[in-house]
Amino acid sequence: MDRTTTTVSAVRTVGPDAVTIDVATPADFDAAPGQFVKFSLPSVADEPRFYTISSPTVTETVEITVEIDDDGTLGPHIAALEAGDEVALSGPFGSAYYEGEDRVVLLAGGPGVGPAIGIAERTLDDGGQAALIYRDDEPIHEDRLAALADRGVDVSVLSEDDAVGTVAAEVITGGGDEQVFVYGFADFLDVATDAIEAAGGDAGQAKVENFG
Repeated sequence: MDRTTTTVSAVRTVGPDAVTIDVATPADFDAAPGQFVKFSLPSVADEPRFYTISSPTVTETVEITVEIDDDGTLGPHIAALEAGDEVALSGPFGSAYYEGEDRVVLLAGGPGVGPAIGIAERTLDDGGQAALIYRDDEPIHEDRLAALADRGVDVSVLSEDDAVGTVAAEVITGGGDEQVFVYGFADFLDVATDAIEAAGGDAGQAKVENFG
């Protein structure tokens, strides 16, 4: 979809310096959890940012999770968004997204938990299974993580000092119906891919999105 203006439906605080933004799904827009969009604020500045979809579907609204940098160019404006405000979207983009896999194992660092949660929720809704490993010293989306755990997802929330590999070895089965996803910044990706290999998985077959 080319750049299209739409409106904000809701903005929610989901943790320290983090919000989710629901925007009305533009006509002809379709995407899977794990894909990303180009997002901008036409009324502020034409400086788009890429954010990964964190909702399980985009039927009525598209949700993105944003970490707010109060010193950033757009951060304060994004934090101040309200229902009815105009934003612009284009996309979706990316290849590290949910495609109906029967079992998903999600490794997320920092804001990577957004798409990880969306994929886990969608997988359960489709009758599949999920495990989620999330590393962050200041976790966000704790309510949705708890809801996933209540639905039977093996959820592990780790601090920076905890060993991702130890937990990964417990949830990566290597089965043919299992897909591993990794979302986060480059330093976490290195940790996650090492953990996948140490657990007997194939990091080369993981769907990976590098946040920079």
